[in-house]
Amino acid sequence: MTTARPRIAFQGALGAFSEDAIRVFWGPDTIPVPCESFTSMLAAVKAGAADGAVLPVENMSIGPITSALDALDDFSVGLNIGGTTEVLVVHALLGVQGASLESVKLVTSHPIALAQCRRFLQAFGARIEPFYDTAGAAKMVSEKKDVSIAAVASHSAALRYGLIVLADAIQDEPDNWTRFVRIERGN
Repeated sequence: MTTARPRIAFQGALGAFSEDAIRVFWGPDTIPVPCESFTSMLAAVKAGAADGAVLPVENMSIGPITSALDALDDFSVGLNIGGTTEVLVVHALLGVQGASLESVKLVTSHPIALAQCRRFLQAFGARIEPFYDTAGAAKMVSEKKDVSIAAVASHSAALRYGLIVLADAIQDEPDNWTRFVRIERGN
């Protein structure tokens, strides 16, 4: 008898750092369920559309992730925290084939990722535009095929969306980690 692969919700698009936390908590044999917001992710678990979720609650360089904690507070009844883990978060500046550091005029990513790369981005000097997710920003850059737009995201996002790494390890802190909690439906 085989068991169904667990469906695990996370905020963001495929290729997000949250997928690393999913593998830590549930192993590689899961079905990631991308959600646009922390609220929709937790609602999916509560409604049974997902078996669990991973929620980023703290980053070593910027502190508590208040939007995630607020969503957890709103949905706490009927949900349990099943553990915590820390995931190393290495940000890269990603662009399409043919892009270069000189061609990039706009950098986009999740506001928290942008904050974690503040020193690099200030020195780089491109216009900054927040996006709902790191991997979602990478996907958008891939779809636009514009050498003047880059995303701050993971190497996984670069591979998934066919992007090249223009600058690697651009986060302010070399040992930049994010703490995730495992969310499960309660009894």
